[in-house]
Amino acid sequence: MSVWLTLPVAVSVLTAALVFFTRHQARTVECISGISALFTLLGSVILLTNVIQQGPQAVAFGQWVAPFGIVFVADFLSAAMVTITAIVGVVSVFYAMADLRSKPSYGLFHALMHVLLAGVYGAFLTGDIFNLYVWFEVMLIASFGLMVLDAERDQVDGAVKYVMLNLISTLTFLLAIGLLYGATGTLNLADLHVKAAEIAPETKALLAVLFLFGFAIKSALFPLFAWLPASYHTLPSGVVALFAALLTKVGIYALMRVFTLVFPLADSGWQPVMLWVAGLTMLTGVLGAASQFNVKKILSFHIISQIGYMVMGLALYTPLALAGAIFYIVHHIIVKANLFLIGGLVERKYGTSELSRLGGVYKSAPLLAFLFIIPAFSLAGFPPLSGFWGKFLVIKDSLQTEHYWLAGVALFVGLLTVFSMTKIWSEVFWKARPEKTEAIALPKQTRLLYYVPIVTLTSMTLVIGFAAEPFFQFAVGAAEQLLDPSAYIHAVLGGGV
Repeated sequence: MSVWLTLPVAVSVLTAALVFFTRHQARTVECISGISALFTLLGSVILLTNVIQQGPQAVAFGQWVAPFGIVFVADFLSAAMVTITAIVGVVSVFYAMADLRSKPSYGLFHALMHVLLAGVYGAFLTGDIFNLYVWFEVMLIASFGLMVLDAERDQVDGAVKYVMLNLISTLTFLLAIGLLYGATGTLNLADLHVKAAEIAPETKALLAVLFLFGFAIKSALFPLFAWLPASYHTLPSGVVALFAALLTKVGIYALMRVFTLVFPLADSGWQPVMLWVAGLTMLTGVLGAASQFNVKKILSFHIISQIGYMVMGLALYTPLALAGAIFYIVHHIIVKANLFLIGGLVERKYGTSELSRLGGVYKSAPLLAFLFIIPAFSLAGFPPLSGFWGKFLVIKDSLQTEHYWLAGVALFVGLLTVFSMTKIWSEVFWKARPEKTEAIALPKQTRLLYYVPIVTLTSMTLVIGFAAEPFFQFAVGAAEQLLDPSAYIHAVLGGGV
């Protein structure tokens, strides 16, 4: 079992090293990168299968028994996040072969993508809150590198804003970890479940708000989301799809883990604040998207609004709401990555992402138009696509718990999401093409490398939507493990220290 727990991180780090040393040989880079991504996906599926069949699994490194050593743990939530990350890793690697191959630093793009994936895998699997900080730093370094490779002035400007705000998050997170260790004498998450309950209430409230602030920046929550729309629209499409799918979800995962395992949200005193943050995140994100006229900017703001639904599920803090949030995370990773991939193909073919300079794509590329409609409608929550079920669960729970204003905000945000997706459809695909816009003919192999990842993610959206029952049952199981972490704790500590 320890092999499958450590394989995603180990293979990604090894791949990054191999790609770096062969970075000037494009074919070799693509071969190593593609095979590694596929192998990691296979390993993550085996890990997920083992966790489903046998329950949470853990491995301690260096023969140091938990809670004294470094531990990797996989329960339903972390194993699912590793698997969906591996899927996004595969499609991003192959899409990059079409989208980034002309870049002077093409080999370095692949190397840094695997470093970023290693950081994401490590964050999902670690059972130690200090090592969660370490993996966040690995992600930050890799993502900044991807932002500044072959960058123009706007891209560097966005990267600086991204790094500055994330450094504030990092310092806050590190401060909270130091104070938590001083109060409990441990950093192991399973051990903290017991020992954090013994902290004085005032200290516990301070620690909880420090973690909330640090993760709120990572997750792009209201009012700390400015770094995301300032930077994402400047990035190459092959990079921004990976960022949009994964980076903010690691922050959401950290919020879920800390505010269920260490500081249960219902007892922390910060649940009302979290409810307001969820509503305002949804509202400000969707209003920002409605005011934009660039495909990448619209999609970037919609990341913020959709993050609000995930935080809403955590803030309601019931099994149904948490299951809805987990279901929505999986849906959003797939759909948001896909929309950015489609936007990238449109930008490559027509040379722009500005709505005013686009048009007629439906006539010239009907398949691409069809492939856009499915994730766009799913993002808006049209039944029976995947986005409908996640929204349905969190809104249903908000009504059952009498948070009517939050349900109203969620429904209103859904309507404005329909407006944004309709705006992209009408401006990019439906209206006549402007006279000055000419489509670029792409080679057959390049078209294939663009379309296969898009078709794959679109198919997954349909499968999750039309066969939602097993995914819902899995999300319910993951939510129950979060609210009752006894199996997680037993896997790590073995019934005691």
